[in-house]
Amino acid sequence: MPAPTAEALMRSRYSAFVVGDPGYLVATWHPDTRPPSLELDEDIRWTGLDILDVQGGGLLAAEGVVEFRASHRRDGRPGIQQERSRFTKVGGRWHYLDGVATG
Repeated sequence: MPAPTAEALMRSRYSAFVVGDPGYLVATWHPDTRPPSLELDEDIRWTGLDILDVQGGGLLAAEGVVEFRASHRRDGRPGIQQERSRFTKVGGRWHYLDGVATG
């Protein structure tokens, strides 16, 4: 079942990073901006996700923005990725369009 909101897609994409599923990440990436393939860094262990802000992206919306902070560990050292991600619907399903690092 497709994600009902942009935030739900953001959370499912984070989960794909956690379990190492690049196929899902590519499949949920907007066709205009998706890379032809994606390799995940196997040295990064994702440890947490905080949603900081959501604009739009509801059930009836066509676009949305989700700002998040994702925690990780690499070589035993903690790290953070903070991004403001844009999502849009294609064929009635949410897709990640692009993002800008904010932290």
